[in-house]
Amino acid sequence: QAAVVQRLATICVAQFNLDPAKDQKLTELQATSSNERAKYVTTQGWATMPGEKEADSKVADECVKLLMLMS
Repeated sequence: QAAVVQRLATICVAQFNLDPAKDQKLTELQATSSNERAKYVTTQGWATMPGEKEADSKVADECVKLLMLMS
């Protein structure tokens, strides 16, 4: 389960990287309180996998961890 979440989180980061406003949105994400960051990622659609209708909360959480390492 954890390995699947990790792999899907890398897809989430890839989807983030395709966002034309990614730099601004990363700044917004960093300014968001830690307990609201997964919601922000979910709202942006980055944690929704291709072919899925909704994001997985565990993927969103892991994606946040990866995105917060970016600067």
